[in-house]
Amino acid sequence: MAGLAGPIAVGVEEEFHVVDLDTRHLVPRAGVLLEQLPADRFTHELQRSVVEANSRPFVRLEDLGHDLTALRRTVIGAADGVGLGIAAAGSVPLVDLEALKISPDPRYEQMLADYQLLTREQLICGTQVHAEVDNRDLAVAVAHRLAPWLPPLLALSSSSPYWLGSDTGYASYRPLIWQRWPTTGPVAAFSSAAEYDRVVGELVRSGVITDPGMIYFDIRPSAHLPTVELRICDGCPRVDDVVLIAGLFRALVARELEAVQRDPGRTVRLEMVRAATWRAARSGLEGELVDPTEGVPRPAAEVIRRMLEDLRPHLEEAGDWEIVTSLASDALARGSSSARQRRAFARGGRLSDVVDLILTETRSEEWETAFGGPTPRMRTGLLDGYDAPGDEVVIEGTVREPYQPVLRVLDRLGAGGLRERELRRDCFQRDNGMTFQVEGEQEGRIIPFDLVPRLVPPGEWAGIRQALPQRVRALEAFLRDVYGERRVIRDGVLPAWVVDESPGYRETGRRVPRDAVRCVVAGLDLVRDDVGRWAVLEDNLRVPSGIGYAVANRRLMEDALPELAPGEGFADPREALGTLREALLAAGADGSRTIAVVSAGPGDSAHYEHRMLAEEMGAVLAVPEDLTVRNGYVEVAGRRIDVIYRRIDEEDLLSGPAGADVLDAVERSAVVLANAPGNGVADDKCLYRYVPRLIEYYLGEQPLIDNVTTYLCRDPDDREHVLDRLAELVVKPVDGFGGQGVVVGPDASREELREVAETILASPDGWVAQETVRLSTHPAFDGERLSPRVVDLRAFVCFGESPVVPPAALTRVAPADSMIVNSSQGGGAKDTWLAEED
Repeated sequence: MAGLAGPIAVGVEEEFHVVDLDTRHLVPRAGVLLEQLPADRFTHELQRSVVEANSRPFVRLEDLGHDLTALRRTVIGAADGVGLGIAAAGSVPLVDLEALKISPDPRYEQMLADYQLLTREQLICGTQVHAEVDNRDLAVAVAHRLAPWLPPLLALSSSSPYWLGSDTGYASYRPLIWQRWPTTGPVAAFSSAAEYDRVVGELVRSGVITDPGMIYFDIRPSAHLPTVELRICDGCPRVDDVVLIAGLFRALVARELEAVQRDPGRTVRLEMVRAATWRAARSGLEGELVDPTEGVPRPAAEVIRRMLEDLRPHLEEAGDWEIVTSLASDALARGSSSARQRRAFARGGRLSDVVDLILTETRSEEWETAFGGPTPRMRTGLLDGYDAPGDEVVIEGTVREPYQPVLRVLDRLGAGGLRERELRRDCFQRDNGMTFQVEGEQEGRIIPFDLVPRLVPPGEWAGIRQALPQRVRALEAFLRDVYGERRVIRDGVLPAWVVDESPGYRETGRRVPRDAVRCVVAGLDLVRDDVGRWAVLEDNLRVPSGIGYAVANRRLMEDALPELAPGEGFADPREALGTLREALLAAGADGSRTIAVVSAGPGDSAHYEHRMLAEEMGAVLAVPEDLTVRNGYVEVAGRRIDVIYRRIDEEDLLSGPAGADVLDAVERSAVVLANAPGNGVADDKCLYRYVPRLIEYYLGEQPLIDNVTTYLCRDPDDREHVLDRLAELVVKPVDGFGGQGVVVGPDASREELREVAETILASPDGWVAQETVRLSTHPAFDGERLSPRVVDLRAFVCFGESPVVPPAALTRVAPADSMIVNSSQGGGAKDTWLAEED
């Protein structure tokens, strides 16, 4: 899942030296720390004096910085307890080579036997940045083509001027140590991933290296992740330098992914790259670098600034321009770590002062105050024990800055106060009829509503507002086409069976006038994954509900928690009702004035919303039996209706007493039916897979928001793949809705998996499967404290004269230990604060 507008996820591996605080020497005591550290985030390295920390992947650089800071806080806390220090730098000057040992690992012991002194002298630490590239052929191509741009990144990281107690004269001596391995330096050009892997296999068979993990190129396609891995950089004492390098590397990868499509054959002269790398290691930021575009020497600061301007379009597209330029300006102003280390030594002539400087910079938490972090770190008993990777509010125990005012209010109330507010919430719902009907039950249920609001950041909401109209325009074009000329099938873009065998295809769809808008109101279910990317999970083009509940949720919050208001800079969901009304009227004939909201009546599960929308929009609330047709026009109680806002299934409307006459009126443009009959062909689970292709076909554009990878069980290859991976996938009926029939593989029992496998084999046409997305979570009050719950977001598009995203969205909340958010499956809702850009 590449996500909204294609931001590339980045993650970082940081290597840290372990230092004795009394002697300032490296010591082989990493094992003591690893016993106390979480094994999923920290691991050993070749030397027992090194600990490696692994960030999670993120699309927001701010989040990456918070995660790296939290990891450092964790390892430093463990070290403080046993008299050790943690140093993030390419090298540490004080070393007793004889006192150090390699880690007890058979692989490392073999390396020592093979490489001898070279292995024992690997007393260096690096910063490795992973940038997501799903296509391995592209990863191999990009790794080669980026080679000229890596030396400036090395210069930004340069932090290894001292080696074994001596000043080397280099800003970064680590690359010279590293390049003694037989498989280092820039990566050559390969025609494909297969050729690259074949050469790696030949190197292993040669006996010179023992396994593919010993490919130590400056940049490489990762052997175990779908990423390109930057390996040239020194360890960085300051977190902000790590984030700067990650941001620049991501932009370089994004730019090259585009360039390789235009010019796939371009290659790089590796002789120049090696020369430029040596120059960067020698000079750092204080001398000259080789300009990557012109191959001539220029002051390092000029090279960095020119690189920023070259990357500006891609930095802006990722939302990184402001943060990366700020970090780069600061880095150039303070100079490289190697220069700071030399100044520390010059002041007193003691290498211990150099170590102290590195230790101090490593433990600094300036990042937390510079880019949206807490000052001081916020704590609340409501979050005791809260642990959820990919959470939207809490990152490594730290409350994100936009949520701190919210958490302060909740903390003042405490668990008891929140329980009292929940009683007020329930009274408001009962008094206002905010219930939903469950089949077989006499009385409506109160909608589970959580009092912790959800914030959608301005950049993310702006991206959603841009992406969703594109998707709906393509789906609208598809509907007009399949109920008309069927060009999409004739041109081979879409198999005919996707339309002809769709459970949602209706011949009545052909009776809608060609120029009528078919998707007047669309509801798109979005998910945000654990790295911060949005994708569309489902399209709802028939009878999408929720826009009224999004408005009602704000009113409910204002009553139950009046002291918790979004304030300026956030959209008012009540304005969405005007947007909806305007779209409905614009879809009708010129001069349309009257809307009828047609519902199944009080027994409908969403009747509260139907009634509320009719009241707010000044519309008539009706049931099918209320509709009559006189003189060719639709009426309710003698009042002419211009637009029918259909909130029931089309069969229930068209099978009513006046159904046939209503359809005749639709065909003659005497009334608009929103949404049009037959729209189900465009929102079933099979068609979903082809939506990106439809965007390219009808609009000539690349999708601005992605799908979740989907497999069609009717396809033999897909079916075999699904059955092999049932325990990893989410399986859905093609025409399902409301979460019914969904089987979440990772949560299913063996018996459930066996049953769904039998069902797929018996009726493969009726099933699809999707990759399990690790969805973001959000705190919900469970009666005692806040606990993480899976959430999604239903956003809307109102299509009158043009498609518009109204300023209201519905956050749905899954029950504890579930991924299904639908109310029919026990899901609830939250108030959603949509931040608007300045």
